[in-house]
Amino acid sequence: MNNLKKAKSALISVFHKDGLEPIVRKLNELGVTIYSTGGTETFIKDLGIDVVAVEDVTSYPSILGGRVKTLHPKVFGGILNRRDNDGDVAQIEEFEIPEIDIVIVDLYPFEKTVASGAPEQDIIEKIDIGGISLIRAAAKNFKDVICVSSMDQYDDFLQVISENEGTTSVEQRKQFAAKAFNVSSHYDTAIFNYMNDGTVRTFKESIGETKELRYGENPHQKGYFFGNLEEMFDKLHGKELSYNNLLDVDAAVNLMQEFKNDAPTFAILKHNNACGVAQRATVKEAYVDALAGDPTSAFGGILISNTKIDLDTANEIHKLFCEVVIAPGYDAEALEVLKGKKNRIILVQKDIELPETQYRTALNGVLFQDKDLKTDTKEDLTTVTKVAPTAEEIEDLLFASKLGKHTKSNTIVLVKGKQLCASGTGQTSRVDALNQAIAKAKHFNFDLNGAVMASDAFFPFPDCVEIANNDGIKAVIQPGGSINDKLSIEFCDANEMAMVTTGTRHFKH
Repeated sequence: MNNLKKAKSALISVFHKDGLEPIVRKLNELGVTIYSTGGTETFIKDLGIDVVAVEDVTSYPSILGGRVKTLHPKVFGGILNRRDNDGDVAQIEEFEIPEIDIVIVDLYPFEKTVASGAPEQDIIEKIDIGGISLIRAAAKNFKDVICVSSMDQYDDFLQVISENEGTTSVEQRKQFAAKAFNVSSHYDTAIFNYMNDGTVRTFKESIGETKELRYGENPHQKGYFFGNLEEMFDKLHGKELSYNNLLDVDAAVNLMQEFKNDAPTFAILKHNNACGVAQRATVKEAYVDALAGDPTSAFGGILISNTKIDLDTANEIHKLFCEVVIAPGYDAEALEVLKGKKNRIILVQKDIELPETQYRTALNGVLFQDKDLKTDTKEDLTTVTKVAPTAEEIEDLLFASKLGKHTKSNTIVLVKGKQLCASGTGQTSRVDALNQAIAKAKHFNFDLNGAVMASDAFFPFPDCVEIANNDGIKAVIQPGGSINDKLSIEFCDANEMAMVTTGTRHFKH
């Protein structure tokens, strides 16, 4: 190590005291002078360790209800002075400012206070001013000062000073400085996002938790997940989730949100699209019929249920090689069966609110939008044909619309009896999507007579309803809005087909 520096003094001002005691005792053992204020000062005194009150250095008490404690030249001068600058050294001596070599800060818990639903005034009081200023000052002067900016860094810091008897290298100090600016920028982003009502149009997002993945979409790409998966799932078994697993799990969770609190519904996904979905009286029946939608694509897929998985269902699932199983719960015997494959990932989904916005990189920037949270309901349907859909067809049309909303565009979805017969996914032509869906349904022996068709966008021409009619499909749901809507409607009327429009497009790119 080079540019070694042995600490002689430390300023400690933290909100969370957990884990602080070993650091304080080690600093005391090393003969480091400790400065502190408020609750931290009391904590250190209670340990029987000498501490110098910041007020004794500044000759100013804590004022304004604790809002101003450390904001003083005798504090910041001690942190920011450059030890190799003659002018700084002279001023430090002139104004009798003590040098500070270590700054340990843990900020007020602003995000937790917001999440608690606290009133605005309580939230405002949890905007840390002195602490954030101390962090920035100490991190800026990393050549001479080491900054510990979060209780998450206590263990690492204790190890550094213990191994080297209080001596740190400039490389170590710079690493802690980088962490400090990460803490301060995250904190400021959280405050901004709380304050901003949308008036300030800018993109700011900061996520503290980081998980390195085995690789990205392909083995030659690096991959990371930023977020706290433990808030979403309890992982009961299996290997670590991969980048592609996470994309599929995200698609599965968003799809199944459409069926929350519904009758037992099961979905199987592959490459972010559903290849099998069914709703039945029991979860076992729902799984069996979802699998029937495409047993080939289901191999290596992601399975998700809106209902607790029982033993009978688990025995059926266990016959299939699948990457991930997601459910709100599992019977004990069912869980033991599913654990029979050592790499199978088993997740319990928790009931939490999902984000209502989404973003992705595009060109040299970021695209940001509200999520498509609109789910088509009976109240949204307008019958535009002479023949109205039956009650059973309406149920299937709405079921199909939900699936189409979560399928890659262009898409056509075919449903019969609340079972996905097939879908055409990600096609450049709506006709191609329909032909793909029909061919796939026939391949898996579905009788499309009486099936319904959903389209994520309007029909520019009547060709799709013509093709659907030829295969016995008699009810259609689509947004409407094409200048050629009349042509599709006229064909339906001439062939006793029912068509409803929703007025809402559901593109998914």
